Amino acid sequence: MTPLAYLALVLALGILAQWLSWRLKLPSILILLAFGFGLSLTTGARIDDYLGGQTDTLLAVVGIFVAIILFEGGLTLKFSELREAGSPVIRLCSLGVVVAFALTTIAARCIFDWQWPVAALLGAILVVTGPTVVGPLLRVIKPTRKITSIVKWEGIVVDPIGAILAVLVFQVAVSGGFQDASKTVFLALGRTLLVGILLAIVLARIIEQLLKRHLIPDFLESVFLLAVVAVAFAASNAIQEESGLLTVTVLGIALANQKSVSVRDILEFKENLRVLIISLLFILLSGRIAPEDLREVVVPSLILLA
Repeated sequence: MTPLAYLALVLALGILAQWLSWRLKLPSILILLAFGFGLSLTTGARIDDYLGGQTDTLLAVVGIFVAIILFEGGLTLKFSELREAGSPVIRLCSLGVVVAFALTTIAARCIFDWQWPVAALLGAILVVTGPTVVGPLLRVIKPTRKITSIVKWEGIVVDPIGAILAVLVFQVAVSGGFQDASKTVFLALGRTLLVGILLAIVLARIIEQLLKRHLIPDFLESVFLLAVVAVAFAASNAIQEESGLLTVTVLGIALANQKSVSVRDILEFKENLRVLIISLLFILLSGRIAPEDLREVVVPSLILLA
């Protein structure tokens, strides 16, 4: 299969999955994963076959896609929602992360018999729910407004927290223990928070002024912000590893809660883009998993999930 045919098929299957999700009232993630596995199984084609072993390129594209999704998610987060959902959100994003990390780490250690550092790394990764999962589920389930606000905030805010936690756990693992890595870990955490929050606030202020003074025409606003998000994500990661997701999330929240300009049209564009990105991501990434890989881990994974 040619690269053009493969990408066209992935795009078509992604949109078909979204339509079936709407028609059948099922979470789109389930259909997207099934299409991804099915495409790989029936055609034997995977995105890696067309990259010539350049997995870093795929990871970079996935990173920018996730950054765009988190930015769009940040644009939907209003501080006014925290008046009725603030306490549960804070507990989920603090205590909930700690509990999920601890329980998953212990479970991975017991089920897979991994060393504690490896189990802890899996625990850090799995604290994340993420807007790519939460968004499609909310579209189907449609809970109350309060529950929607809580789950939406948790899904978006915990994503960068999980990324930071995974990096910190990895640094502890490669250093041989927390005692040896404590200084490095706390310095990395401080730099990540400083770079992520400060860069986001500065960019939000600049964007606000550019839009307020009409220095960006209406037809360029959405694509301009798209470029800003990609550059901010890359620049933040270049300054401090894995701070990019925090930067774009805070940037989205800051723009959503300023009063000078409206971001409604921008948000509508980003929502449409999110549907496309999620469709591509899930099919491309699930298509990389071989059936033999699934057979080895499916039972332990189901036990861990339970």
